[in-house]
Amino acid sequence: MQVTVTASVTDRDCYDLLVIGGGINGCGIARDAAGRGWSVLLAEQDDLAAHTSSASTKLIHGGLRYLEQLHFGLVRKALEEREVLLASAPHIMWPLRFVVPHDRHLRPLWLIRAGLFLYDHLAKRRLLPASQAADLRAHVAGEPLASRFARGFIYSDVWVDDARLVVLTARDAAERGATVLTRTRCARLERSADLWSATLLERSGGERTVRARAVVNATGPWVGSFIREATPVSAARQVRLVKGSHIVVPRLFEHRFAYLFQNADRRVVFALPYERQFTLIGTTDLDYAGDPANPSIEAAEVDYLCATPNLYFRQQITRADVRWSYSGVRPLLADESRDASGVTRDYALDIEDREAPLLSVFGGKITTYRKLAEDAVDRVARRLHRPRVHWTGSATLPGGDLPSGSFAVFVRALARQYPWLPSALRHRYARAYGSRTTRLLQGVTSVAGLGEEVLPNLYELEIDYLQRFEWACSAEDILWRRSKLGLHLPPGSAQQLEAWLKRSGPRRAAHSGR
Repeated sequence: MQVTVTASVTDRDCYDLLVIGGGINGCGIARDAAGRGWSVLLAEQDDLAAHTSSASTKLIHGGLRYLEQLHFGLVRKALEEREVLLASAPHIMWPLRFVVPHDRHLRPLWLIRAGLFLYDHLAKRRLLPASQAADLRAHVAGEPLASRFARGFIYSDVWVDDARLVVLTARDAAERGATVLTRTRCARLERSADLWSATLLERSGGERTVRARAVVNATGPWVGSFIREATPVSAARQVRLVKGSHIVVPRLFEHRFAYLFQNADRRVVFALPYERQFTLIGTTDLDYAGDPANPSIEAAEVDYLCATPNLYFRQQITRADVRWSYSGVRPLLADESRDASGVTRDYALDIEDREAPLLSVFGGKITTYRKLAEDAVDRVARRLHRPRVHWTGSATLPGGDLPSGSFAVFVRALARQYPWLPSALRHRYARAYGSRTTRLLQGVTSVAGLGEEVLPNLYELEIDYLQRFEWACSAEDILWRRSKLGLHLPPGSAQQLEAWLKRSGPRRAAHSGR
């Protein structure tokens, strides 16, 4: 659905809205505003989803453990969004059933049962099944567990490819008219009458000045420092930076269920099926004072993430089993909690009551990004005297318009349309691009038509597509954010791809609006 509203600003370098930050919140806000017909510019200093938004646990979830903290409003809002998002992009999101083994010395059965009852009923469910008790001695998910686990529960949440969610949100914003600039840092904002003037510095060394009627600061962990260093205003709120780390190990179970493990410290650790051959384990919660751009996992975190699954699984893991790890810094809304894991995951929007408003986003989580974006654009719309037009609740993301919303039906159709395409590659394309797979393969009738196989299962045609339409510039963009091919390739592959990109030269830039 595209809502057409005549934009009031027509100068090429003057916009209704300037969004600073290309994480999930910034891209969501740019998409929402562009779909309302506003002229929008988004500027991101690095790659899209380069930091926090690609370092999540890959879940769209209500936050079962937040019920213990009595955050009912946050959980309800997140649960409502689960199915909205799932319907918008069924190629990069899918239902995932979680097993909670019961250990007698931790949360009692009645408390878990009561929490899951609330989780099932705080918001309506159409696509996800309800929770249930499980006899782990007879259930397939009990097989990898230690023999002492006889009882447990199973509930539903949603898996998401977080980095692709960001890119597809930006792609939709661009197709609705937004200009998306990556590797472009906003160095300074200055207000003049009813407009902001922004100085943008390109990674290549270029400088550009643009004007905007309103600005959104969606810089995530940098929200406070951006206000202090680049604007003439003062921050009304603060964020608490919390580092979360994950490890990836060889597959610990064969089935499709995931696990939520309870720890004696009241925290939880997830173990998720990942990229067919692996298990993803996370997360930690540690207060963080370093550079948000360069967090890294500590040895103690690795030990913690190995120790918790070892309490539950028969198969034991050590540091030596870790194939990959990643860390991200979450900008959580500051509160009085002493424990980093207890800090609220809700968000706050701070906006000045001026004709040229600056709205800053504090906190938030990937599950509620669409609702956050809608709220943010509504608030700016009131300041700019624009109508409130809600449209994202029923819209699909690029590639998400699958037949009957069914990924399985879509994959079968692709097999009939492209019988020459190897099944594993066909499945990966379907997951990454959804219905846009036909655009990727337009005019191609054989594997030879995919061009040079630059790396195993990475062909020139796909690289070209990622550069033209998804703002990919580097090997890291392609191997770790647009895909997770980096997990499956031999050592030195990133350097090989980087050398190939330099030899082949830049492709035509991604379409980005005006």
